[in-house]
Parts: sequence; structure tokens; C-alpha cells
Amino acid sequence: MRASLCELLPELELIGDASLREQVIAVWMAALEESGWSMADLSRMPFTLLVNPCPVSFVEHVRAVTLTALAAARVFEEIYGARVPVDVDVLVAGGLLHDIGKLAEYEPLGDDGARQSSVGAFLRHPFLGVALAARFGLPMAVQHLIATHGVEGDRVPRSIEATLIHHADFMHFHAVQRLQASAVPSARMG
Repeated sequence: MRASLCELLPELELIGDASLREQVIAVWMAALEESGWSMADLSRMPFTLLVNPCPVSFVEHVRAVTLTALAAARVFEEIYGARVPVDVDVLVAGGLLHDIGKLAEYEPLGDDGARQSSVGAFLRHPFLGVALAARFGLPMAVQHLIATHGVEGDRVPRSIEATLIHHADFMHFHAVQRLQASAVPSARMG
């Protein structure tokens, strides 16, 4: 299962700290083992229940958010240098785990669907994700990122890494949500 996970999430290799990388893998393995989701489901599971049908899978979303935030961090480094430092290991680890709680918040429904689980009726995925990350001793900076990536983080100061993931997450969500709003055409470039 580990090899399949590393193949599914090649961004794991971007975490330079081997110990942190192993913790992230352990969280993913536990989330899969404790949920009703299989490794194969991650490429079919919708990343949100708020867009139906959802054309983007859970794993695509997790990877896209992580890589978008990483691209922003690289721009920060290029333009701002050390004046706006980004901890890339925290950013990538948090990006790969930001929605890990959805494996408990959602449950499989048929071949391609999902619905809110009984656990999800009580707690949203940021809370569930932080609890899982804490069990595996992930650094507080990564737990903070998981906790604050959604609306739950709007009332606390976010770290730079959490800010990048938060905006990358909502950028992707709003772009996919826009697909449903057929009355508002997409702008075409060129």
C-alpha cells in the first residue's frame, strides 16, 4: 500500500525531511485503513460534496492545491528572497494533508459517489485531520495548516504556509464551483 501511495502522491518526495515524510505517509495509511476508502477510490472520490457532479477527484485536488501553493512559494523566494520565508517541508506536508480528514468526513456511496458520514455530521475535515495528524506527532506548524486551511481558520492568524494553502485551496474550489454556474461564462484568453 505504501508504494501505491507514493506513486499516487509523487509530491511526497518533495518533503526533504525524511522523518516528516514518513509521518505524512503514516497519516495517509491510517486514514485509509480507518475509513471505508481504498487506494483506488482516491482517484474517483469527489474532493467536495458541494459541487455535484464533481469533475475533480480527491487526489487531483490534494495534488493541485499542494503544487499551486508550492509555485507561489517559489515566486515568493524569487521576488522576496529571505524577507518572506516559506518552510517548504511544512507547506508540502500540510498541503498533502490539508483534506485528509475528508476520508472520515465522507463515506463511499456507490462506484463514484460519496456522502457525508455520521462522523462528518458532527465534525468537518479540518478537525478530523488535525486529530489524526496529532496522533502521529506531526509538527504543530503542519497541524496549524490543516486546522486553518478552511473557514475555521478565518478567526486566527494563519502562518505563511497556511495562508498559501488556504488561498490555493479556495482558488481551486471556486474554479470548479464556477463550472456549475453555466450562466457565467469563463473568460477566454487571447
